[in-house]
Amino acid sequence: MKPIRSRTSPRSWLNRTVLGIGIASLFSDWSHEIATAILPAFLGSLGAAAAWLGIIEGVSDGLSSFAKLGSGFYTDHLSKRKPIAFAGYLVTTVATACFGLATVAWHVLVARAAAWLGRGVRTPVRKALLAAAVDSSVYGRAFGFERAMDTLGAIVGPLTALLFLALWPGNYRVLFGVTLIPGIVAAALIGFVVQEKRRAPVLHAPFGERLRSLPMTYRRFLMAVGIFGMGAFAHTLPILLATDRLTPSLGAATAAGLAVALYVLHNVFYAGFSYLGGLLADRFPKNLLLSGGYALAGVMALCIVFLPATIGSLAIVFMLGGVQVAIEETLEDSFCAELVEPAQHGMAFGVLATVNGVGDFLSSGLVGLLWSTFGPNVAFGYSAFLTVVGAILVVQVHRQAHSMLI
Repeated sequence: MKPIRSRTSPRSWLNRTVLGIGIASLFSDWSHEIATAILPAFLGSLGAAAAWLGIIEGVSDGLSSFAKLGSGFYTDHLSKRKPIAFAGYLVTTVATACFGLATVAWHVLVARAAAWLGRGVRTPVRKALLAAAVDSSVYGRAFGFERAMDTLGAIVGPLTALLFLALWPGNYRVLFGVTLIPGIVAAALIGFVVQEKRRAPVLHAPFGERLRSLPMTYRRFLMAVGIFGMGAFAHTLPILLATDRLTPSLGAATAAGLAVALYVLHNVFYAGFSYLGGLLADRFPKNLLLSGGYALAGVMALCIVFLPATIGSLAIVFMLGGVQVAIEETLEDSFCAELVEPAQHGMAFGVLATVNGVGDFLSSGLVGLLWSTFGPNVAFGYSAFLTVVGAILVVQVHRQAHSMLI
């Protein structure tokens, strides 16, 4: 069955809604990346042990993943999704600013969990609004633009934190309050700029029935995403790797600074290639481009295993990582939107986000465990193998999807 196309002209893909969602992503990421950048130091100032950071991130990511699933399922029943997205942005903004009120670590845990719950609720809704705003022939450009704006916020946020703390050292609580400014701008853009036409809601059905109603091609796509996700690892691990490998020759302080600089380089390539990946997705088969992105993750892992530990080789790893994640995220979203009916977009994006969230959690833990037990070469070798398997599987999804669409 061929997905229903919207009546939006392909030439007008950068419309008010796409622009509003993209700039909202920039400001929202700007807001919470400021908080993320200073969170470890703030917890240290509270006397919290390092384990608290892992607990806070783990609980928050888990809540966010399941909130995405519930939000996608629930909002397909609504004729208007935008109020849910607006509420999600507002909750994330206010909860993030509340970090500044914390006096003990568990206060931060509650605030971060609330912030990530709001983030989880809004994510599938934002993607469904974006898909509904453009013709399916330009899904790649629309999702690529949104990812590029989001990543630009991930660059500006940490730089804002560094500049603020250079001028007012240790003033973490005031800086958490500053996050309200870009956060409120993001929520306002969703509320007043983004437009949504009233839609026919999906008739109520049990969750299991709605899940089974998703096309078989989409479920095969999820399998490829899940296997790739079991091998993919958090890009904070290369930061640790760079710090470890450069410390013997440069010293701990210099190595740590260079590792952060390399991560900024990663985000620059991520932002730069997000829109380019989306542009290519509108002109070439999405399965092949996504497969290439998955394979690039394998190449990055093999570079870690075989290249010498120099600044130049690590720069290659971080640049490959930025390009890879740009292609992965842009193509997964636009391919997902193409594989299901618009009426099922909320559910489809919610399930995809949950599979990605669970995969990220498990893979980073497995790679970390293999690293600790057998060394980084075994850990990243494992990653390379599964990411290549995911690349092979996603190629097959296109053939099956194509047979349904002709």
